[in-house]
Amino acid sequence: MEPAAPGKGKALAELALLFTRLGATAFGGPAAHIAIMEDECVKRRGWLTREEFLDLVAATNLIPGPNSTEMAIHIGYLRAGFAGLVVAGACFILPAALTTLACAWAYMEYGTLPQAQGVLYGVKAAILAVVINALWRLGRASLKGLWPVLLAAACVVASAWGVHELIVLFGAGALAACARGFERGDAKAAMLPLPLLVAQPAIAAVPFSQSALFLFFLKTGSVLFGSGYVLLAFLRADLVERYGWLTEQQLLDAIAVGQITPGPVFSTATFIGYVLGGWQGASLATLGIFLPAFVFVAISGPLVPRLRKSKFMSGFLDGVVLASLALMALVTWQLGFAAIIDWPSAAVATISAALLLRFNVNSTWLILGGALIGWAVFAVR
Repeated sequence: MEPAAPGKGKALAELALLFTRLGATAFGGPAAHIAIMEDECVKRRGWLTREEFLDLVAATNLIPGPNSTEMAIHIGYLRAGFAGLVVAGACFILPAALTTLACAWAYMEYGTLPQAQGVLYGVKAAILAVVINALWRLGRASLKGLWPVLLAAACVVASAWGVHELIVLFGAGALAACARGFERGDAKAAMLPLPLLVAQPAIAAVPFSQSALFLFFLKTGSVLFGSGYVLLAFLRADLVERYGWLTEQQLLDAIAVGQITPGPVFSTATFIGYVLGGWQGASLATLGIFLPAFVFVAISGPLVPRLRKSKFMSGFLDGVVLASLALMALVTWQLGFAAIIDWPSAAVATISAALLLRFNVNSTWLILGGALIGWAVFAVR
């Protein structure tokens, strides 16, 4: 998993082209983005093996920040070193940020959001097929034997019961590491520290400034684990209740834009930044929330192959991989309820799955086709 160099210029151009396209067309949130990256980078291009890809999924779940963006940055590093790290991450983020910025401008100009229900209706159904297909392929690479299946099932149950995802990830890693040690006749086990949850005291409203905006989103990108729904809770606690910068409706509109635009859901920060501070606020908020991801990957990326050489940490990483797949499966289940709401959406998902399995159609075409069908269905209705 050392960075490869098939010709630095060519590799950077390939990364820029691929991740710009994904940033402009990849709807559906982190699980869908990771599924599309697996299809593009493992299955179609062979840039890394499925096992290496799963190690990166595990690594991104162990550090704060937007998972799919960190996957793009990891892949860029493996493909073209630190230059690839910057190019892949920036190209994945920029289209989403610009799209969100346009929505924010329209929101402030006209007081409403562009209507996109029809497009989302078809896109979510097509995305469901892409994610299920990726889960099937990744699961076959990891779920070998009874023990991995049982551990993954336990992770699904724990997560469904509301256990914090960090506890699920670290707990699965610890169990797998101990099991690996006993398999090798080494009963010595290490206690893995659980993250400390520090409650923030309630404070009075904080005056808005551009520097305070940047520092808030820098902190958010540095400590936040989880999906866009976790981001919603985090932003509400600070921006609405503690700081008093946003109203409830403005925050819900910001989250909605992050969901309906392609690329990272964390581009919600761009919308909020523009609403609060115009073009400068949008730039600072975007930079603040995404900058930690580049730093964390730059630090952790070179460590991933070394972890595999350690017997204990290799077992730990295997456990985190299983927990990551379990969390992804649970998100897919929830996505299914939101995506399949009537027979046309079920037909889009079924046809998309058939095209993937039978003809290996590129996921981008499936997403664009789903968007077109969704728009047509809503137009007829």
